[in-house]
Amino acid sequence: MRNKELKVRLSETEYSHFTEACEKDQVATSTKARELIVNFSQSVLGQAVKEAACPNEAGEKMPVLVPGRALRVGEMFSGPGGIGTALNRAKSKNFSFEHLWATDWDADTCRTYQQNVLKHSPEALSICKDVRELDIDGLPIVDGFLYGFPCNDFSLVGESKGLDGNYGGLYSYGVKYINRANPLFFFAENVSGLSSANDGKAFKVILDALNHAGKFGYNITAHLYKFEEYGIPQARHRYIMIGIRGDLGLTFKVPKPSGIQKSCSEALANIPPTAANQERTSQSKTVTQRLALIPEGMNVWQAEEAGLLPPELCLNVKGARLSQIYRRLDSKKPAYTITGSGGGGTHVYHWSENRALTNRERARLQTFPDDFVFCGSKESVRKQIGMAVPCDGAQLILEALLKTFEGQDYESVEPSVGTFEAGRFTI
Repeated sequence: MRNKELKVRLSETEYSHFTEACEKDQVATSTKARELIVNFSQSVLGQAVKEAACPNEAGEKMPVLVPGRALRVGEMFSGPGGIGTALNRAKSKNFSFEHLWATDWDADTCRTYQQNVLKHSPEALSICKDVRELDIDGLPIVDGFLYGFPCNDFSLVGESKGLDGNYGGLYSYGVKYINRANPLFFFAENVSGLSSANDGKAFKVILDALNHAGKFGYNITAHLYKFEEYGIPQARHRYIMIGIRGDLGLTFKVPKPSGIQKSCSEALANIPPTAANQERTSQSKTVTQRLALIPEGMNVWQAEEAGLLPPELCLNVKGARLSQIYRRLDSKKPAYTITGSGGGGTHVYHWSENRALTNRERARLQTFPDDFVFCGSKESVRKQIGMAVPCDGAQLILEALLKTFEGQDYESVEPSVGTFEAGRFTI
């Protein structure tokens, strides 16, 4: 739709407003523009706004909020598809999501994402490449940008090198994309150890970069989600930052926890025998004997201290003792955190059977559906599952975001980190 057609279909006042906004490069900045976008019909305004949107410095049109049109999304560091599955499910009265592209560096992970998340989006791009080799300027413009930047250097398990590690600075590639594309929103995720990395400086540096990103900056709501409080059958704690572009005048609110806890035994009930990824982990006779003497909910160290293990089944380990080593689940509680790596004794152990969980059981605790098939070796699948965001947890956050765009209220709580007005965060 060209300006002449646009002038015919909008009132003189409305047309004047949009042309003035374009001249200032600030489409949807004012209250009047936002009211038009929300209230005007999709057939008239939707196409008009898309055509009226002003280009960025590279001549690319910036995304605008159009009710009735799916929000086009791109994922960086996509993982196997925890967030991707949530994007497929999340909907509201006026909005849904449409995949445009996703990137990750691991071949098995990319195949998993492509065959599950993108199976109904044949035109979407799946890019398997190290982010440091990506042509960021060549990625399509999207309405929403989602990324769980690598957590290795922020994790509480390991050396926690923070921004000084090999992976700590990779968040900046997402910032680079936001600076170019100016998406309507971003969804950034990382581990709970992010707040302590580099004595707390890493989190501030990342928040500062995201808060000032793009042409308008982003209103950011940052919160440590404890997913077991939302009915996820796993104690998984993750920082999630939702940023909404500053010119939209909207701020995301943290949805209120459900208050309902789901036990791991409930989550693992009735897995279909035909479900994929059910190979069992081979273990030695010694491991089986050791597990047989560890009560549910306990780990090997607790069993040793309680005098439940004979000397030949005790572990001779000096230094730090990880709580997850040969730790059995408590059938009445959510599982402890599913991880993507670790040596002997870290595979998560059944509460009554003397064995490690299968990958399908681990996927259940991450709320992946049973028809979601992971690609690769058993260890590759274990890693993919452990690095993912729980599907159901991501979905409830995304649906709250859609309600925010619709102006629909919902029960909320104060964010644990805070809300930061676009361009106002200071280190």
